[in-house]
Amino acid sequence: MTDTLLAGRAAVVVGGSRGIGRAVAQLLAACGAGVVVNGRDPEAVADTTEALVASGGRAIGLAGAAHVEATAVALVQACREEYGSVDVLINCAGIAEPAGSSILSVSSAQFNDLLDAHLGTVFYTCRAAAPIMVEQRRGSIINSGSVAFLGNYGGTGYPAGKGAINGLTVAVSAELAAYGVRANVVCPGAKTRLSTGDDYEQQIRELHARGLLDELSMRASLDPAPASYVAPLYAYLASDMAEGVTGSVFLASGGFVGRFERPVPSVLGYRDHHACQPWSIPELHALVARD
Repeated sequence: MTDTLLAGRAAVVVGGSRGIGRAVAQLLAACGAGVVVNGRDPEAVADTTEALVASGGRAIGLAGAAHVEATAVALVQACREEYGSVDVLINCAGIAEPAGSSILSVSSAQFNDLLDAHLGTVFYTCRAAAPIMVEQRRGSIINSGSVAFLGNYGGTGYPAGKGAINGLTVAVSAELAAYGVRANVVCPGAKTRLSTGDDYEQQIRELHARGLLDELSMRASLDPAPASYVAPLYAYLASDMAEGVTGSVFLASGGFVGRFERPVPSVLGYRDHHACQPWSIPELHALVARD
Protein backbone atom coordinates (compact mmCIF):
# COMPACT_ATOMS: atom_id res chain seq x y z
CA MET A 1 0.00 0.00 0.00
CA THR A 2 2.83 2.40 0.83
CA ASP A 3 4.05 2.78 -2.73
CA THR A 4 0.59 3.87 -3.89
CA LEU A 5 -0.51 5.89 -0.86
CA LEU A 6 0.14 9.17 -2.70
CA ALA A 7 -0.04 7.94 -6.28
CA GLY A 8 -0.96 10.73 -8.65
CA ARG A 9 -0.45 13.44 -6.04
CA ALA A 10 1.92 16.38 -6.32
CA ALA A 11 3.92 17.80 -3.41
CA VAL A 12 6.16 20.76 -2.72
CA VAL A 13 8.70 20.08 0.02
CA VAL A 14 10.28 23.32 1.17
CA GLY A 15 13.60 22.60 2.81
CA GLY A 16 13.49 19.19 1.16
CA SER A 17 17.13 19.01 0.18
CA ARG A 18 18.53 18.14 3.61
CA GLY A 19 17.71 16.65 6.97
CA ILE A 20 14.09 16.08 7.85
CA GLY A 21 12.91 17.61 4.58
CA ARG A 22 15.00 15.20 2.53
CA ALA A 23 13.67 12.20 4.48
CA VAL A 24 10.12 13.47 3.91
CA ALA A 25 10.72 14.02 0.18
CA GLN A 26 12.16 10.51 -0.14
CA LEU A 27 9.16 8.94 1.56
CA LEU A 28 6.63 10.95 -0.44
CA ALA A 29 8.31 9.88 -3.67
CA ALA A 30 8.36 6.27 -2.48
CA CYS A 31 4.62 6.60 -1.82
CA GLY A 32 4.03 7.61 -5.44
CA ALA A 33 3.93 11.42 -5.23
CA GLY A 34 5.60 13.74 -7.68
CA VAL A 35 7.86 15.99 -5.61
CA VAL A 36 9.30 19.48 -6.01
CA VAL A 37 12.44 19.62 -3.89
CA ASN A 38 13.44 23.00 -2.53
CA GLY A 39 16.40 24.29 -0.54
CA ARG A 40 18.76 27.25 -0.49
CA ASP A 41 21.81 25.30 -1.69
CA PRO A 42 21.55 24.43 -5.42
CA GLU A 43 24.00 21.54 -5.06
CA ALA A 44 22.02 19.96 -2.21
CA VAL A 45 18.79 20.39 -4.17
CA ALA A 46 20.33 18.73 -7.23
CA ASP A 47 21.78 15.88 -5.16
CA THR A 48 18.46 15.09 -3.47
CA THR A 49 16.48 15.38 -6.70
CA GLU A 50 18.86 13.07 -8.53
CA ALA A 51 18.71 10.55 -5.69
CA LEU A 52 14.91 10.48 -5.79
CA VAL A 53 14.84 9.96 -9.54
CA ALA A 54 17.55 7.29 -9.34
CA SER A 55 15.42 5.37 -6.84
CA GLY A 56 12.47 5.40 -9.25
CA GLY A 57 10.65 8.47 -7.95
CA ARG A 58 9.36 11.54 -9.73
CA ALA A 59 11.13 14.73 -8.67
CA ILE A 60 12.27 18.12 -9.87
CA GLY A 61 14.35 20.65 -7.98
CA LEU A 62 14.08 24.39 -7.51
CA ALA A 63 16.63 26.16 -5.34
CA GLY A 64 16.01 29.38 -3.45
CA ALA A 65 14.90 30.85 -0.15
CA ALA A 66 11.15 30.32 0.12
CA HIS A 67 10.65 33.27 2.46
CA VAL A 68 11.15 35.33 -0.70
CA GLU A 69 7.69 35.64 -2.23
CA ALA A 70 8.89 35.13 -5.81
CA THR A 71 10.52 31.83 -4.85
CA ALA A 72 7.41 30.62 -3.03
CA VAL A 73 5.25 31.43 -6.05
CA ALA A 74 7.74 29.76 -8.41
CA LEU A 75 7.70 26.55 -6.35
CA VAL A 76 3.94 26.26 -6.52
CA GLN A 77 3.86 27.11 -10.22
CA ALA A 78 6.58 24.55 -10.98
CA CYS A 79 4.61 21.86 -9.15
CA ARG A 80 1.43 22.64 -11.07
CA GLU A 81 3.19 22.81 -14.42
CA GLU A 82 5.13 19.57 -13.88
CA TYR A 83 2.44 17.45 -12.24
CA GLY A 84 -0.85 19.20 -13.02
CA SER A 85 -1.82 20.00 -9.43
CA VAL A 86 -0.58 21.07 -6.00
CA ASP A 87 -1.94 18.54 -3.54
CA VAL A 88 0.57 18.75 -0.71
CA LEU A 89 2.66 21.57 0.71
CA ILE A 90 5.23 20.66 3.34
CA ASN A 91 7.42 23.25 5.04
CA CYS A 92 10.60 21.86 6.61
CA ALA A 93 12.94 24.81 6.08
CA GLY A 94 14.58 26.48 9.03
CA ILE A 95 17.73 27.98 10.48
CA ALA A 96 19.23 27.63 13.93
CA GLU A 97 19.21 30.30 16.61
CA PRO A 98 22.70 31.87 16.87
CA ALA A 99 24.80 30.20 19.56
CA GLY A 100 24.05 31.66 22.97
CA SER A 101 21.33 33.91 21.60
CA SER A 102 18.91 35.39 24.11
CA ILE A 103 16.80 38.51 24.51
CA LEU A 104 19.91 40.02 26.14
CA SER A 105 22.12 39.50 23.12
CA VAL A 106 20.19 38.92 19.88
CA SER A 107 20.39 41.67 17.26
CA SER A 108 17.39 43.02 15.40
CA ALA A 109 18.80 41.63 12.16
CA GLN A 110 19.25 38.14 13.66
CA PHE A 111 15.72 38.16 15.07
CA ASN A 112 14.22 39.23 11.75
CA ASP A 113 16.23 36.59 9.87
CA LEU A 114 14.81 33.90 12.14
CA LEU A 115 11.25 35.11 11.68
CA ASP A 116 11.72 35.29 7.90
CA ALA A 117 13.17 31.78 7.66
CA HIS A 118 10.37 30.21 9.67
CA LEU A 119 7.18 32.26 9.74
CA GLY A 120 7.88 34.11 6.47
CA THR A 121 8.47 30.87 4.59
CA VAL A 122 5.22 29.36 5.84
CA PHE A 123 3.23 32.49 5.10
CA TYR A 124 4.43 32.96 1.52
CA THR A 125 4.21 29.30 0.52
CA CYS A 126 0.75 28.89 2.07
CA ARG A 127 -0.46 32.04 0.39
CA ALA A 128 0.82 30.77 -2.97
CA ALA A 129 -0.59 27.24 -2.61
CA ALA A 130 -3.91 27.89 -0.86
CA PRO A 131 -5.82 29.40 -3.82
CA ILE A 132 -4.91 26.42 -6.02
CA MET A 133 -5.93 23.93 -3.34
CA VAL A 134 -9.21 25.78 -2.84
CA GLU A 135 -9.84 25.64 -6.58
CA GLN A 136 -9.11 21.89 -6.56
CA ARG A 137 -11.24 21.39 -3.44
CA ARG A 138 -8.48 19.31 -1.87
CA GLY A 139 -5.06 19.74 -0.36
CA SER A 140 -2.92 19.13 2.68
CA ILE A 141 -0.57 21.67 4.25
CA ILE A 142 1.93 20.40 6.80
CA ASN A 143 4.15 22.96 8.50
CA SER A 144 7.08 22.18 10.77
CA GLY A 145 6.97 23.67 14.23
CA SER A 146 9.12 22.90 17.25
CA VAL A 147 8.69 22.19 20.94
CA ALA A 148 11.01 25.19 21.32
CA PHE A 149 7.87 27.37 21.23
CA LEU A 150 7.37 26.30 24.86
CA GLY A 151 10.50 28.25 25.80
CA ASN A 152 12.43 25.28 27.20
CA TYR A 153 15.25 25.76 24.71
CA GLY A 154 15.63 29.49 25.25
CA GLY A 155 16.30 31.69 22.25
CA THR A 156 14.23 34.44 20.66
CA GLY A 157 13.33 34.40 16.97
CA TYR A 158 13.35 30.61 16.70
CA PRO A 159 10.70 29.91 19.36
CA ALA A 160 8.79 33.04 18.33
CA GLY A 161 8.69 31.95 14.69
CA LYS A 162 7.74 28.37 15.53
CA GLY A 163 5.01 29.48 17.90
CA ALA A 164 3.65 31.81 15.25
CA ILE A 165 3.59 28.93 12.77
CA ASN A 166 1.28 27.06 15.14
CA GLY A 167 -1.14 29.97 15.31
CA LEU A 168 -1.05 30.66 11.58
CA THR A 169 -1.58 27.01 10.69
CA VAL A 170 -4.56 26.61 13.00
CA ALA A 171 -6.10 29.77 11.54
CA VAL A 172 -5.47 28.54 7.98
CA SER A 173 -7.07 25.19 8.82
CA ALA A 174 -10.21 26.97 10.00
CA GLU A 175 -10.39 29.20 6.93
CA LEU A 176 -9.87 26.42 4.40
CA ALA A 177 -11.80 23.55 5.97
CA ALA A 178 -14.93 24.32 3.94
CA TYR A 179 -12.92 23.78 0.74
CA GLY A 180 -11.56 20.37 1.67
CA VAL A 181 -8.10 21.72 2.47
CA ARG A 182 -6.37 20.57 5.65
CA ALA A 183 -3.52 22.20 7.60
CA ASN A 184 -1.50 20.71 10.46
CA VAL A 185 1.80 21.19 12.26
CA VAL A 186 4.46 18.62 13.07
CA CYS A 187 7.02 19.43 15.76
CA PRO A 188 9.80 17.00 14.81
CA GLY A 189 12.82 15.81 16.72
CA ALA A 190 15.52 14.19 14.62
CA LYS A 191 19.23 14.00 14.04
CA THR A 192 20.19 16.67 11.50
CA ARG A 193 23.07 19.07 10.93
CA LEU A 194 21.25 21.52 13.22
CA SER A 195 21.07 19.00 16.08
CA THR A 196 24.61 17.60 16.07
CA GLY A 197 28.09 18.83 16.84
CA ASP A 198 30.02 20.09 19.84
CA ASP A 199 28.36 23.52 19.90
CA TYR A 200 24.88 21.98 19.86
CA GLU A 201 25.69 19.51 22.63
CA GLN A 202 27.25 22.25 24.77
CA GLN A 203 24.14 24.39 24.33
CA ILE A 204 21.83 21.53 25.39
CA ARG A 205 23.93 20.80 28.49
CA GLU A 206 23.97 24.49 29.42
CA LEU A 207 20.18 24.68 29.09
CA HIS A 208 19.91 21.71 31.43
CA ALA A 209 22.32 23.28 33.91
CA ARG A 210 20.23 26.46 33.90
CA GLY A 211 17.09 24.48 34.67
CA LEU A 212 15.35 25.11 31.34
CA LEU A 213 15.57 21.48 30.18
CA ASP A 214 14.73 18.55 32.42
CA GLU A 215 16.88 15.42 32.44
CA LEU A 216 14.65 13.47 30.04
CA SER A 217 14.49 16.30 27.50
CA MET A 218 18.25 16.80 27.66
CA ARG A 219 18.97 13.12 27.01
CA ALA A 220 16.45 12.99 24.16
CA SER A 221 17.99 16.11 22.61
CA LEU A 222 21.49 14.63 22.81
CA ASP A 223 20.44 11.32 21.22
CA PRO A 224 17.87 12.13 18.50
CA ALA A 225 16.70 9.41 16.13
CA PRO A 226 17.27 9.62 12.37
CA ALA A 227 14.91 11.79 10.33
CA SER A 228 13.36 8.67 8.80
CA TYR A 229 11.48 8.17 12.08
CA VAL A 230 9.50 11.41 11.74
CA ALA A 231 8.91 11.32 7.97
CA PRO A 232 5.97 8.84 8.18
CA LEU A 233 3.84 11.32 10.13
CA TYR A 234 4.23 13.87 7.33
CA ALA A 235 3.30 11.24 4.73
CA TYR A 236 0.27 10.15 6.73
CA LEU A 237 -0.99 13.73 7.08
CA ALA A 238 -0.45 14.26 3.35
CA SER A 239 -2.60 11.24 2.48
CA ASP A 240 -6.33 10.63 2.30
CA MET A 241 -5.99 8.41 5.36
CA ALA A 242 -5.83 11.65 7.38
CA GLU A 243 -9.08 12.99 5.95
CA GLY A 244 -10.71 15.10 8.63
CA VAL A 245 -7.46 15.61 10.55
CA THR A 246 -6.83 19.35 10.53
CA GLY A 247 -5.86 22.15 12.88
CA SER A 248 -3.66 19.89 15.02
CA VAL A 249 -0.14 20.35 16.35
CA PHE A 250 1.68 17.01 16.51
CA LEU A 251 5.00 15.91 18.00
CA ALA A 252 7.21 13.19 16.56
CA SER A 253 10.65 12.10 17.74
CA GLY A 254 12.03 8.62 17.32
CA GLY A 255 9.34 6.19 18.44
CA PHE A 256 7.30 8.89 20.16
CA VAL A 257 4.21 10.45 18.56
CA GLY A 258 2.05 12.96 20.40
CA ARG A 259 -0.39 15.79 19.92
CA PHE A 260 -0.82 19.06 21.78
CA GLU A 261 -4.29 19.63 23.10
CA ARG A 262 -5.75 22.97 22.05
CA PRO A 263 -5.21 25.51 24.86
CA VAL A 264 -8.32 26.44 26.80
CA PRO A 265 -8.47 29.07 29.55
CA SER A 266 -9.05 28.09 33.15
CA VAL A 267 -11.41 30.45 34.93
CA LEU A 268 -9.80 32.36 37.79
CA GLY A 269 -12.86 34.44 38.49
CA TYR A 270 -15.98 35.84 36.88
CA ARG A 271 -18.58 38.49 37.55
CA ASP A 272 -21.07 40.28 35.35
CA HIS A 273 -19.61 43.56 34.13
CA HIS A 274 -23.12 44.97 33.77
CA ALA A 275 -23.67 44.71 37.51
CA CYS A 276 -20.14 44.97 38.95
CA GLN A 277 -17.16 47.28 39.01
CA PRO A 278 -13.84 46.21 37.47
CA TRP A 279 -11.73 43.83 39.53
CA SER A 280 -9.54 45.71 41.98
CA ILE A 281 -5.80 45.05 42.00
CA PRO A 282 -5.93 43.31 45.41
CA GLU A 283 -8.81 41.17 44.18
CA LEU A 284 -6.82 40.17 41.08
CA HIS A 285 -3.83 39.31 43.25
CA ALA A 286 -6.03 37.08 45.38
CA LEU A 287 -7.33 35.28 42.27
CA VAL A 288 -3.93 34.77 40.69
CA ALA A 289 -2.06 33.84 43.87
CA ARG A 290 -4.76 31.32 44.77
CA ASP A 291 -4.40 29.45 41.47
